[in-house]
Amino acid sequence: MSAARVPGLDGRVALVTGAAGGIGAAVVEALTAHGARVFATDLDPSAARHLATATSVPESLAIDTSSAGSLATAPDTSTARRPATAPDTPSGTGRLATDLDASSGACVRPLDVTDPVAVEAAVDDAERELGPLDIAVNVAGILRQANVADLTDADWAATFAVNTTGVFHVSRAAARRMAARGRGSIVTVASNAAGIPRAGMSAYAASKAAAVMFTKCLGLEVAARGVRCNTVCPGSTLTGMQRAMWAETGGADEGARRVVEGDLASHRTGIPLGRVADPADVADAVLFLASDLARHVTMHDLYVDGGATLRA
Repeated sequence: MSAARVPGLDGRVALVTGAAGGIGAAVVEALTAHGARVFATDLDPSAARHLATATSVPESLAIDTSSAGSLATAPDTSTARRPATAPDTPSGTGRLATDLDASSGACVRPLDVTDPVAVEAAVDDAERELGPLDIAVNVAGILRQANVADLTDADWAATFAVNTTGVFHVSRAAARRMAARGRGSIVTVASNAAGIPRAGMSAYAASKAAAVMFTKCLGLEVAARGVRCNTVCPGSTLTGMQRAMWAETGGADEGARRVVEGDLASHRTGIPLGRVADPADVADAVLFLASDLARHVTMHDLYVDGGATLRA
């Protein structure tokens, strides 16, 4: 978006999950650039530390997990947009060594979205440290690729635990507080796979479709109390998750070419706009829906896929 401040973001408090991944980091950077104070969370503490150097969050916000107590470990509930083959990573609600740095507008905290107790604690921490929550952005997600006949129970369960149940945990915690105050915006980053069949992606597509419909139902329930709930559905985007998929099929250049041109053998259309999305493209859509520019928009599903799904 332009350098001008987007209305309704300056001074607002936002929570972002999956904040160390490509889209999550872009959302954090965009929100802070427009004046929001961001509580940025991610499953992997080391990835969260990387966020401190990859965006405007200072490295001095080192994470101290020693006060987190017992750290829950979910079955490969990887951080947002990490490759599907990433190893299991410990999670928790560890405390930051320092408070919010006023120059960055963000602080970083590890969080396992599959743990409802940790989610409630994180939202409490966000409100105690930054103020009442105005915006919640669900970005955390994982991808397990396999044809249905080969898909394991564990992969199915892990995908839904993060992509659907994680959205439920975070949205429920945020909506309870927002509805009581009569304002707020919840944005779920899903996928265009939620609206079109993809071979080898049944668990991912189904989990994202469930997250989309959940967000719409929540939006209907809380609309009268001033809370808006919307989804952003990206197509192919230059993230670690996307590059991991391409690495298995000929590399990034070849993968990008096939995505843009389409693949008749796998029943995939190409991208009419002729390019793969950048994480900033998705972040701009999130900014719009979270801001006052979308004050009369709720239960909407915004596709950011260059026309790949040929939606009317």
